[in-house]
Amino acid sequence: MYKFDTLIERRGTGSVKWDGHAQLGFPADALPLWVADMDFPVPAEITEAIKKRIAHEVYGYTLATDSYYDSIRGWMERRYSWPVAREWILTVPGVVPAINLALHAFTKPGDAVLIQPPVYPPFSNAVLGNDRRLIKNPLVLVGDRYCLDLEDFEAKVVENRVRLFVLCSPHNPVGRVWSPEELSAMAEICLRRHVLIVADEIHQDLAFPGVRHYPLPALVPACNENTIICTAPSKSFNIAGLQTSNIIVPDPLLREKYAAAARCWGMSKVNALGLVACEAAYTYGAPWLDAAMAYVAANGNFVREYLGANLPQLKVTESQGLFLLWLDLRGLGFTAEELETFLLHRARLWLNQGYTFGEEGRGFVRLNIACPRARLEQALGQLEAAVNQL
Repeated sequence: MYKFDTLIERRGTGSVKWDGHAQLGFPADALPLWVADMDFPVPAEITEAIKKRIAHEVYGYTLATDSYYDSIRGWMERRYSWPVAREWILTVPGVVPAINLALHAFTKPGDAVLIQPPVYPPFSNAVLGNDRRLIKNPLVLVGDRYCLDLEDFEAKVVENRVRLFVLCSPHNPVGRVWSPEELSAMAEICLRRHVLIVADEIHQDLAFPGVRHYPLPALVPACNENTIICTAPSKSFNIAGLQTSNIIVPDPLLREKYAAAARCWGMSKVNALGLVACEAAYTYGAPWLDAAMAYVAANGNFVREYLGANLPQLKVTESQGLFLLWLDLRGLGFTAEELETFLLHRARLWLNQGYTFGEEGRGFVRLNIACPRARLEQALGQLEAAVNQL
């Protein structure tokens, strides 16, 4: 029914993943399995909605409609049993800008901001780039599973007088979908210590079959007063290029302060076609998304089985979601710099290098598995051949 096995040619479309080699300084023959977009065509309903909007032939300044807000509210209610009021929803062109806006609105230079590495690089970039103080509560790898260090979490909050915590839920890159107990424990500490939580939940829809993601305020109602939830359809439905995100802020005082910052920075409006695509995705896209995540989960199992059978010195960390796998390649014995050179020039693979997610990621890589199985087979074959030549 869906074309997940179809190899679609993306070269020549301005794709960051497929056309960015020369501009970003990577070998032209390196197979790209890095940046977090899918190699799958979007749901047909999104394409049809965009075509219908394009047929109007006027693309002026555009506001979100009643049906747009209804689609978001319906999605949150159906998927997460979270009743979201319309007035809670603010539009911003992307989650990364949204996090930067939060730093400007609620902290000042020198304030302490906490993150949990290894984590999405724009988190630390936002903190340091805005002259805030970066505080780390590293995740702990126990066997092949990443866990929270809650004792360190609270100690860092107290010792550094942390003002804001950027939560990655589900966690990128390690793929943890946090349990209710883990989320509640972090929330309790932040509430007790008066820490604002900015939750990047852009991967909320990408839990594997049988795994449930919990929006923080839906799980801990008290978090309505101290949490900003950053969501977007971009990862879920492969529409990142349409630059539309929805920031959910239940508390009216936080919401007005955040909205004022967005207006000040000119980031309160989003892409006209992105509005149409988002509405179509949340209204009609559930069957496609469920099928896509089942395919991705099968791809993840394929990678685990392949490495276990052919390259047992390489490990896949346990994951409950995302279309990204966090691979432990420390068994090759390389430094992080040697590993990057080996992968690019010997295995001819362009992956996200772990060190970009923080020092805690050295020796690891992030592998994008939202692609046809044949492409994964090619990538793993290239990796195996390169390792066997060592």
